[in-house]
Amino acid sequence: MTETRPYVDWNLMNDFMIDVFEKYGVPREDAAICADVLLESDRRGIESHGCNRFKPIYLDRIKNGTLLPKTEIEILKETPTTVVMDAHNGMGMVASYHMMKKLIEKAKTVGMAGGSICNSTHYGIAGYWTTMAEKEGLIGISGTNARPSVAPTFGVEPMMGTNPMTFTMPTDEEFPFNFDCATCIVQNGKIEFYERQGKDTPPGLVVNKAGETVTDSGKILKDMRQGQAALLPLGGLGEANGGYKGYGFTTIVEILSSALCGGPFMKDLNGMDQNGNPQMYRLGHFFFVINPEFFGGLETFEKTAGDICRGLRNSEKAPGQDRIYTAGEKEYLSWQERKNKGVPVGDAIQKELIELRDELGLTKYHFPFE
Repeated sequence: MTETRPYVDWNLMNDFMIDVFEKYGVPREDAAICADVLLESDRRGIESHGCNRFKPIYLDRIKNGTLLPKTEIEILKETPTTVVMDAHNGMGMVASYHMMKKLIEKAKTVGMAGGSICNSTHYGIAGYWTTMAEKEGLIGISGTNARPSVAPTFGVEPMMGTNPMTFTMPTDEEFPFNFDCATCIVQNGKIEFYERQGKDTPPGLVVNKAGETVTDSGKILKDMRQGQAALLPLGGLGEANGGYKGYGFTTIVEILSSALCGGPFMKDLNGMDQNGNPQMYRLGHFFFVINPEFFGGLETFEKTAGDICRGLRNSEKAPGQDRIYTAGEKEYLSWQERKNKGVPVGDAIQKELIELRDELGLTKYHFPFE
């Protein structure tokens, strides 16, 4: 599909986001981490977690007091192979960055390392953290809970978050095997993206209290905030198409995200108190790093992983299909397409960028769509 949206240069967008974060009280070093995480989503074509979420998920939450701009990291427990960290309701991306730096160092020394973070906030795409490990020749695994939006199998009440479970593994190819997705069929961010684009959500992804699937994106977002609609786990309604499998994976992430650090879970993560007023989300994240050198060796691992991926892509294709992909390939191709062009931004994002610039007096910035 031909891209019709205007592009904004990567460096321009990066600098602008850092300056805006700093204006909102985020220390500049932390702001650089946050901007890179958001832009990495757009580099990979995961627009549901990129610039689309800059204002509503981060800036607006700083403004309403449910996200603290300064991240006070506290190490609650540390061993040669583990770390438990309290983010104290600061930037989840900042806490996760420092967690991964620690775990990578440990895994290089002892072979494996794991960590959990409590009292955190949205940490961006999980694949950013697992890729940090992969870039060092390691295997990265991560997941996070989130505000309740997913119903259990045979249920209609939003109980658990979209709960991604992500793996990134080095290969001998130009890109890693990077499996980064939610354990439900569609994420909140995707529905927010549909709503911004004025599009319906495809049928079969969201269920209402009557057990019917619904498609009006704006109404879905409103109803989910009121607990009147819920996302469906991978596999969809009931058990016929394996919905219980997605339900199980979602539950695994919920348990690991909360139980490893003793943090809150499910309805306690909805970001509202009993009176409906905004409160801290207090999310939990988990991370594991594995060093292939402590097993059959990195070179062996990379070649085997690469051979598996190549074998899959070269297998017989379904009629009418000219290509088979492996996880991480489409994201790599997205970057190849966008790296010399910039970030594509739609009308809603254009408006937000201009309003932020004017509100904060960042007059040195001029966008190509003006």
